[in-house]
Amino acid sequence: MLREIFRKILFTAVTVLYCFYLMLADVLAATKINDLRIGNQATGVRVVFDMDRRVNYRVFVLDSPKRLVIDLDDADIKSNFPTMINQVVEKTRVGKLDGNNKRVVLDLKRAALVNKAFVLEPQGGKPWRFVVDLAFAGEREFNNKAGQRNAITNDSKFTPQESHDKPSKSWFSFGSSDTSGFKTERARIIVLDPGHGGKDPGAIGGSGTYEKNITLAMGKELQNILQKRGYTVYLTRSTDIFIPLRQRIKIAQNYKADLFMSIHADSAQNRQATGLSVYTLSDTASDQEAAALAERENKADIIGGVDLGGNTKEVNDILISLSQTDTRNKSSKYASYLVKEMAKSVKLVKNTHRFAGFAVLKAPDIPSSLLEMGYLSNRTEEANLKRPAYRQRLANAAANAIDQYFKDPEIASR
Repeated sequence: MLREIFRKILFTAVTVLYCFYLMLADVLAATKINDLRIGNQATGVRVVFDMDRRVNYRVFVLDSPKRLVIDLDDADIKSNFPTMINQVVEKTRVGKLDGNNKRVVLDLKRAALVNKAFVLEPQGGKPWRFVVDLAFAGEREFNNKAGQRNAITNDSKFTPQESHDKPSKSWFSFGSSDTSGFKTERARIIVLDPGHGGKDPGAIGGSGTYEKNITLAMGKELQNILQKRGYTVYLTRSTDIFIPLRQRIKIAQNYKADLFMSIHADSAQNRQATGLSVYTLSDTASDQEAAALAERENKADIIGGVDLGGNTKEVNDILISLSQTDTRNKSSKYASYLVKEMAKSVKLVKNTHRFAGFAVLKAPDIPSSLLEMGYLSNRTEEANLKRPAYRQRLANAAANAIDQYFKDPEIASR
């Protein structure tokens, strides 16, 4: 009888100790940061970390150079995130602080302040998330609020100190195996422009597929492939937002792009129309279909309150400048490589390389092309474009064309 009582007591004690061990292990385990996303908002940028549990944080901005600093306590951050950059964030890197604490630094292209930072609990199938919202600011306001003294934190023991984040061996850049955090030579810069977005859905397929969603998926897939090949790649939009056509040009110019490619999916009244096409800029359209397509795409800015009906002096100056440079010749050269590579993978329209007056191709100093991946109005091609494997074929072909373009002796020597 006593033996049985002792056995039950021992069993209960072991069970309690085991449960306590599990609870302690859970408390002591580092927070795993599994993903990082940066999206554009109307007034700034949203940074989101996906993680497996709550985290203590301190968020603030620093000047000279401008950067957002995010300190995370006891966190494991994988180093193979894709490079996170957009029209505000120039570079993303992470370093180790004391213990297992990490510091994530986003180098900023312009002044922006931390509007709010917060942790979201799991809901609707989504994991724990840590969110930082940046709002655009003036230079004077940024300078006044830069520093740890204005940090937003959930750490009650936080004491502001002078902050430094000079790169050391513990720093690495997302998407790179280089532990220095910097590349030794300038990579070719490519800006990909997923067409439409936000209140402008673009073409709508027979089963309800929005062009804006297909172009964004393709842009991200191609970005990932190109980054693995050593290119520096920016997207004009990485989320479902509306960006005016002229602003897309300015984004490419701000990034000092070596190549610009706008990504679209076509539509036609003839539901049997199929095939991929490539466009470059010309004042005179190559055919009626090209002219109609350019007119339809250019009207996208009217949705955002910008009417492209008449050329401004700025646009006319651009067109004049285009005629005085070799940008169009380079655009055509890239288009020829793109057509050649795409022909190996998918069906093309006749006279695949076409010409039209697309507003989004009017950067005078950047070789530019517009890719029409196929017809959403055709149910077969709509179904193809919805398939990741099919888009991967297109993305690989586009990446091969970009490789050939930059290896071209005429381009490589510049």
